[in-house]
Amino acid sequence: MKAEALFWQQCSQAVTADGTVDAQRLMELVIATYRVHENDYDEIERSAETLLRENHALRGNISALSQAFDGQQRLFEIILNNLPLGLSVFDADQRLTLSNIRFGQLFGLTQDDVVVGVTITDLIGKMRGMEGTSAKHGRRTRRHSAVTVKSSGIRRREWLMDDGRTIQSMVTILADGSSIAIHADITEDRKAAERITYLAHHDPLTGLPNRIHFREQVDATLIERKPDEQIALVHLNLDRFKSINNTMGVSAGDKILQQVAERIRASVGSENALARLGSDEFAILQTGGQQPWNVTALAEQIRRALSEPFFHSEKQVELSVSMGIAIAPDDGEETDILLKNAGVALSHAKADGRKRERFFAGEMEVQMQLRHALEADLRAAVENEEFELHYQPLYDLRQRRICGFEALIRWNHPIRGRVPPMDFIPLAEEVGLIVDIGRWVLRRACSDAAQWPEGIKVAVNVSAIQFSGSDLTKDVGEALAAAALSPSRFELEITESVLMENLDEVLPILHALKERGIRISMDDFGTGYSSLSYLSSFPFDKIKIDKSFVNDIADNKEAHAIMHAIILLGDALGMRVTVEGVETAEQLALLECEECDEIQGYHISPPRPVRDVPHLLALPPKNGGVTRLPKTRR
Repeated sequence: MKAEALFWQQCSQAVTADGTVDAQRLMELVIATYRVHENDYDEIERSAETLLRENHALRGNISALSQAFDGQQRLFEIILNNLPLGLSVFDADQRLTLSNIRFGQLFGLTQDDVVVGVTITDLIGKMRGMEGTSAKHGRRTRRHSAVTVKSSGIRRREWLMDDGRTIQSMVTILADGSSIAIHADITEDRKAAERITYLAHHDPLTGLPNRIHFREQVDATLIERKPDEQIALVHLNLDRFKSINNTMGVSAGDKILQQVAERIRASVGSENALARLGSDEFAILQTGGQQPWNVTALAEQIRRALSEPFFHSEKQVELSVSMGIAIAPDDGEETDILLKNAGVALSHAKADGRKRERFFAGEMEVQMQLRHALEADLRAAVENEEFELHYQPLYDLRQRRICGFEALIRWNHPIRGRVPPMDFIPLAEEVGLIVDIGRWVLRRACSDAAQWPEGIKVAVNVSAIQFSGSDLTKDVGEALAAAALSPSRFELEITESVLMENLDEVLPILHALKERGIRISMDDFGTGYSSLSYLSSFPFDKIKIDKSFVNDIADNKEAHAIMHAIILLGDALGMRVTVEGVETAEQLALLECEECDEIQGYHISPPRPVRDVPHLLALPPKNGGVTRLPKTRR
C-alpha cells in the first residue's frame, strides 16, 4: 500500500466521535505501522548485503574462469602448432575452419594461403606437389560409396611433393559432411619399408636376388612356360671357398664374393635370372634357346670368367667352381623339385672331384640317398671311434731295413663291413668331419709309434682342411705330448693340393712344425703341374714319388729316365726320396741301382694292423736280386 493511502487510513482511525483527531491515537497507529515494517527493512538490507557479496564472488569466479580459458586457449594453440603432424578441419562446405602451422609446412603453403574459409580446392591448387596415383586410384574405386553414404568414415590420401617427400593424409569424414584430417611426412618410413622389402628379397652383400626372390622367379617362369619350352636351372658352388675366409678373413672373403658375383652377372646377362642362395652358392635360371646346349655354353663361359685370378690387396686368389644343372620339364616342373635336382647334380659334381658341371640324372637321386646314409654312418663312426689304423712299412734301401711306417686309416662299419678310404675320406672332407678324424689319427698314430723301437718313425698324411679348419700345430703337439713321442720320430705328409689351397696360410704352419723337429714330406710328387715350384717354396725333408712313375720303369726307358731325374733332383736339394708302389723285386733292384733312399709298396708289405708291426720288424732284409752299382752321386 502506498504511504499516503496508509496515512489517511490511520488518520480516519484516529478520528473521535465528535469529529476531532485524537493525536495520541494517530501517533500510536503510525508507530505500530513503522514497527511492523521495520523487520522487512532489515531483511531487505541483509539481502542486499548478501547480493553484493555474492555478486563480488561471482565476478571473481568469472575473472578466474576467463583467465583459465585464456590459459587453455594458449595451451591449445601451443600444442596445436607444435604437433609433429599436420591438422586441418573443414566444414561441410569443404572450407577450412581450423589448421596448425605444421599443416602449411608439410604442403608448402604460406600463412596467407591457410586462412579460415578457404576452400580445399584452392589449397590443393597452391600445394607444391600432387596427389599420388595410387591414392587417386583408390578414391576412384570408392567414389560411389563416398558420395552416397553420409555416415562417417576414414579415407587415406597420399601426396607426392615436388621436393621428393611423401605426405600421407588420414581424413575422418563426419556425419554432417565436415572432416578432420591428420597429415604426416612418411618419406623416411616409406624408404625404410622399401628397404626392408628389398632386403627381404635381395642379398645385401652382392645386391643379387636371394633365395626367396629366386624361388618366386622360378615359380613365375614355370607357370608361364610354353609346352615346348625348356628352362635350365644352374646351381653353382665355389670349390673350397671356406679356406679363404679362414685364412684371409671374412671381410676379404666378402670382397672376393662381390667380384665373383660381378663376373657371373656379366656372363649371365640381363635375359637370365641370377641369385645368391647363401655363402658361396649361386643359382641361374636360363630361359629360351635349346637345351642342354645353351646352358652348357653358359657354364663354360662362367668357368672361364672365374678362372681368372681374384685380387684382394696384394694377394692373388684362384678359384674354381662346381655346377649342378636341372632342366624343366624333364627334371621337374615344380620349383622345389627343380631346385632339389640341381642340388643333387651339384653334389655329384663335387663328389667327382669338383671343377666340373653335372646334369641331373634319375639315378643320382638313389646315389644321393646312399650318400646321405653314408654321411650319417660316418658321423656315428666318429662318435663311436669305428676306425683303426693300418701301417705300411717304409723301407730304407741303404740300411736294408724297415725305418718307419705310414699310418693308413680303415673304417670297419658294423653293417657295411670295411669301407674303402676313397669312399669316405672325400665325404669327410666335404662335410667337415676330416678335422675330427684327423685328430684321432694323430693321437692313435703317436700312441702306437711310442710302443715301437726308438729308431722307427711314423708318417701321417694330413688334409688341406686340417690346415684351415683346425689348429694343426696344436693338434700335432698335443698328440706327441700325450704319447711322449719324440718329434724326430714323427713325419707329416702333405700333397701338392694342400699347398695349392692357400700357400700363404700353409707355409707358416709347416715352418712352425719343422722348428719343433717334425719332418715334412711332399706326398704324390710329380702328379701336380707345379710340384717343382713348391719344392723351392719350402725346405721339405722328403719327397715321395707317386707310384704311377714306378709301374713301367723296368720296361720303359722314358719312365726310368724320369725316375732317375727325380731322384737326382731330391739329392741335389738335400731331400730324401721315397718311391711308392714298389711291387716287384725287379723294381726294387732298379731303385737300388739308382740309390733311392726309401721304398714303399706291396713288395715289402701291404698295410697291416698295428699288432703285426713287431712281426714286420723281424722280417729279414729284402733283396732286389741285382748287384748294386758303385755310387755315382753323393
